[in-house]
Amino acid sequence: MERRRRVRFAPSPTGPLHMGGVRTALYNYLYAKQAGGDFILRIEDTDSQRFVPGAEEYIIESLRWCGIFPDEGVDENGKVVEVASERHPHAPYRQSQRRGIYRKYAEELVEKGYAYYAFDSTESLAALRAEAEAQKKTFTYNWETRGTLCNSLTLPTDEVARRLAETRDWTIRFKIPENRTVAMDDLIRGHIEVNSNTLDDKVLWKRADELPTYHLANIVDDHLMEITEVIRGEEWLPSLPLHYLLYEAFGWQDSQPRFAHLSLLLKPDGKGKLSKRDGDRLGFPVFPLRWVNAEGEVSRGYREDGYYPEAFVNMLAFLGWNPGTEQEIFSLDELVKVFSLERVVKSGARFNPDKAKWFNQEYLRMRPTAQLVADFRASEGARIAAFSDDYVGRVLDLMRERVHFPTEFREATSFFFEAPASYDEAAVAKFWKDDIPALIPQVREFIAGLDPFDKEHIETVEALIRENGWPMGKVMNTLRLFLVGKSVGPGVADMMAILGKDEVLKRIDKGITTLQ
Repeated sequence: MERRRRVRFAPSPTGPLHMGGVRTALYNYLYAKQAGGDFILRIEDTDSQRFVPGAEEYIIESLRWCGIFPDEGVDENGKVVEVASERHPHAPYRQSQRRGIYRKYAEELVEKGYAYYAFDSTESLAALRAEAEAQKKTFTYNWETRGTLCNSLTLPTDEVARRLAETRDWTIRFKIPENRTVAMDDLIRGHIEVNSNTLDDKVLWKRADELPTYHLANIVDDHLMEITEVIRGEEWLPSLPLHYLLYEAFGWQDSQPRFAHLSLLLKPDGKGKLSKRDGDRLGFPVFPLRWVNAEGEVSRGYREDGYYPEAFVNMLAFLGWNPGTEQEIFSLDELVKVFSLERVVKSGARFNPDKAKWFNQEYLRMRPTAQLVADFRASEGARIAAFSDDYVGRVLDLMRERVHFPTEFREATSFFFEAPASYDEAAVAKFWKDDIPALIPQVREFIAGLDPFDKEHIETVEALIRENGWPMGKVMNTLRLFLVGKSVGPGVADMMAILGKDEVLKRIDKGITTLQ
């Protein structure tokens, strides 16, 4: 019988969650939900030296903003679960709070002959690395060198027992088998084979802090939490042979999860991994939410930059995956239905900042007018309080094609809520000359006689201009100048229809008076 699909997202709280990490969480979530399975959040905080206060909360808030809610690991209030319950049977979900379970698994491997105690000091290993480097070589703790080093494979039994009892500066290392082909299968990359002689004897557990390394904790927790698929970043692909060997050493092959390694997110030029520096240099965020580090340095976030979470998620989904159709706009529920690992690409996914903006603009265009109005009122407050919802809605509907973010509405629509106080000098010099000062009053009188004052009737102004042989561009741009304060903006008839006859005539009169 096929096991219930269970996947996990297991970030380390070492700083803000990169958008690549959010994509990993998203793909795990989509894969689980498509089969009615479980998405689990586990915090891998065994690296106490790199722990950053606030990073765990940032991870959880980022996922919640994206609409990604774990089935296990986090409670309804967004807190990591520490006590087991029916819904959260595998709690605690922080590895630091599970530290008591890992030593016995590490020592089980020692008893079986798959691991050994290593007593080499940090200083002695550093000296060996320096010596090898001086000879333009690389020191590796492996099948070739472990027989000459300070460990339970070379020391007498009584000396090993003494050191274990009296010292704390020792570790448990995995004993990589010599000259063996490790055959593996990846759901994205296919069949992979690696010779074990290329691997090193990784540390699994450290007596100094009584904490496991990623490799041991990862395998043990995935086994105990009954994970069926491990979907993670490409950077973990070199660890796959070790993880296969660990499952074998524990005798867990029958319940071993399947693996899928996602490609990297690349810089816009495709040359290298996307980093915060690229975002700072090119002017886009690489984190879902704003982040302030301990030094007070602020990093931009997609949320604070005005992206809709739906647009951010939609954009992320397409960074390394495609549905095989021309459709690009998908809700989260629609992504759940169509997502598949078979359509995840092996090569790196190049990030395109302009495409990210396009996704947001598409979602802005689809936003219900009433919601746009409510959001705009919340951000503008008293500045637009005197205007009706109908008026504000008509303004936003006209301008939504011209902006990418709701945060751009303020500048883009300012002239609808306040008449221009001045006029662009370059536009005045270009259009307010020759016979235009004499023609505009005639156009003004024509506009005053329009009834009803709607777009269809306002557009007859162009017929008036053509019939009289007047310069169309100069007349229309002068009208736009009086309405907006500059010669760029939406269609003149569209603006007039929203502003209303009284306001339009008032602005034309002011323009004529000011420029005479």
